[in-house]
Amino acid sequence: MKRVPRAFNRLLQRRRALLLSVAALGALQPRHARAAALPSPAATARERPAAGALESQPGAVLMAIGGNEDRRDDMAVLRRFLHHCGGPRARIVVLTAASAVPQLLWAGYERAFTALGVQRCVELGLASREEADSPAAVREILAADGIFMTGGDQRRLLAVLAGSAVAEAMRRARAQRGVCIAGTSAGAAALSRQMLAGGRAPLLPEKDVALLDEGLDLLPGAIVDQHFSERRRLARLMSAVARHPHLLGVGVDEDTALVVERGAIEVVGAGAVTLLDGRHMGSSIERAQPGERLTLAGLRIHVLQAGQRLALDGAQATVAAPGLKEAVEVLTRAV
Repeated sequence: MKRVPRAFNRLLQRRRALLLSVAALGALQPRHARAAALPSPAATARERPAAGALESQPGAVLMAIGGNEDRRDDMAVLRRFLHHCGGPRARIVVLTAASAVPQLLWAGYERAFTALGVQRCVELGLASREEADSPAAVREILAADGIFMTGGDQRRLLAVLAGSAVAEAMRRARAQRGVCIAGTSAGAAALSRQMLAGGRAPLLPEKDVALLDEGLDLLPGAIVDQHFSERRRLARLMSAVARHPHLLGVGVDEDTALVVERGAIEVVGAGAVTLLDGRHMGSSIERAQPGERLTLAGLRIHVLQAGQRLALDGAQATVAAPGLKEAVEVLTRAV
């Protein structure tokens, strides 16, 4: 009996690999010879930003957005996302799979990106694993300059994406072309390997109050929580870090983004990003009962306000506080 699931998994893996190969041949065949370089405008049928416009933004930038980002006024977070995608000429794919009302959400983002001058913005409204394994969906991902995952329910998002051909295409697009990937609210939570899937927000940290599940593994060294200050989720994130002290807790406020680049992080928007580093922490989690309050000793907390940029190397190195450099290294390792 045990052989059936393994054989079935191998069959699924072969099928996804085949779908990726077919989609790549149809959409991005000219780029494979330059997998590590930026594509030339003549390499594809679609119009792309000039190579020089993207060369100033090396690496595969990730953006974890705390939800409820401004989509009407200055739109600082969305402007920053568009900047890392290459500007208004970029092709933006909005992935609405986390939402129970995807068309309503898509309408708001379509208006926002259109107001920012984007001419090529499409919705990828995946509703099932079958759709997430389709060659057409993979082609959309591989043709994108930027991928934006909306809010909703991160468990709904992973039910569609986990282990799918689209998820593999997202990783491939990042690795080969440096495509910018952003997630807001549920989409931000899904960036983690150990995804914060839910749980109430107690006043003080408690054992097992944070519900964790498998995420997309795009930001593997962190556990991301969103709507952080607005919904008072500090104790919830502390509880998650107590359970996984080797991972960095990242709490992102609303209308705020943590931008993770090669060798640097930056906070953009209206709020703050809170980093919880428990790697040298002692806690009572091993002897505590479920629901019991936790003692956490030696937990480092860094609160970074909007406009703060922390670089690791070179003349712009700005990391000085004890433990903060190590925290930044954990995050930038993903790019």
